[in-house]
Amino acid sequence: MSTTLFWSISEQSYFGFLMVMVFTASLATGLCQNGVFAYVTGFGSPVYTQAIMTGHAIAGVLPCIAQIVSVLAIPEPDAPESGAAETSSKSAFAYFLTATTVSVVTLVAFLYLVRSHKAGRSAVETAEGLDNAQEAEYAERKVVSLWTLFKKLRFLSMAIFLCFAISMFFPIFTQQILSVRPQDTAPRLFQPSCFIPLGFLLWNTGDLIGRLLTGIPQLTLLHSPRTLFVLSALRLIFIPLYLLCNVRGQGAAIRSDAFYLIIVQFLFGLTNGYIGSSCMMGAGEWVEKEEQEAAGSFMGLVFVGGLATGSLMSFLAA
Repeated sequence: MSTTLFWSISEQSYFGFLMVMVFTASLATGLCQNGVFAYVTGFGSPVYTQAIMTGHAIAGVLPCIAQIVSVLAIPEPDAPESGAAETSSKSAFAYFLTATTVSVVTLVAFLYLVRSHKAGRSAVETAEGLDNAQEAEYAERKVVSLWTLFKKLRFLSMAIFLCFAISMFFPIFTQQILSVRPQDTAPRLFQPSCFIPLGFLLWNTGDLIGRLLTGIPQLTLLHSPRTLFVLSALRLIFIPLYLLCNVRGQGAAIRSDAFYLIIVQFLFGLTNGYIGSSCMMGAGEWVEKEEQEAAGSFMGLVFVGGLATGSLMSFLAA
């Protein structure tokens, strides 16, 4: 709503409002995400963790599509300078509206899941007795130190930390890279208002496909944590590849939009999805059964730590 209603407030006030909203949303996301990873890892099957990782990727793809569609659906303004702000406002509103809709649908589905779980648990408690059901539930849990988990999951934790720390450089370049086609003659899809979200779409699509690939048994590396760590480190090669593209419209060493969208964006996202999902799915395979829930929470912590570190590094680099 702020993208369409709060046009009259000062820049300082809007910046403060934005920072509060970002902090609040990030805090809620971190708590929810860490709890979900701990919960699904406790089931002992990597299939559930892959489902959560896939849901993350879908949430990244849908807003990009909404933004591109919203820009293309709005006729080009006769006066570019006067119409640019209105177009940007409407596309931003559609972008965040899509994310809000997905969040609401997810919340409704989660509440249904909780209600179903409580109903099933009540039936068990009635049949076996409350004390026995609670004892069985707590018996499956074990307090484990972070250091113990790190020793068991050192390669997986370092791999996912490095994977997402490197990936956080892509938004900095994506919002600065333009099409190599002249803007005055390029189709609207290759204009900055569409080309930039198109770059995000290709990255997020690759990320989604990479996470789906981990569901194919022949392609998994769940039992090769060292290999995942090496592959994660090798992703550093994508950062200099961005410098070969048309950064800030200053010209590209390789004058090809396909090189940027497919070789750089799509493959960068593909490797992020595959490696990140493989690391999270493999966490429960290297610990004892009673440690699986703690392992999922630990990997979620490392996951967020990689994002935070990458964000800080990309901010300093920008």
